[in-house]
Amino acid sequence: MPRWEYVTTPLLLHRETAILNNWGSEGWELVQVVTGAEGGMIAFFKRPVSED
Repeated sequence: MPRWEYVTTPLLLHRETAILNNWGSEGWELVQVVTGAEGGMIAFFKRPVSED
């Protein structure tokens, strides 16, 4: 059964694509984008934990 690690990050206005591409190039998969409590968007990512 795969194990996962997770990260959240704010998506800055007009920089969304660059931020998503940066995390994607590191192996992170976008799971969801939600509106934060103070406004703005928060992205949730996951990726498999490497079995070293």
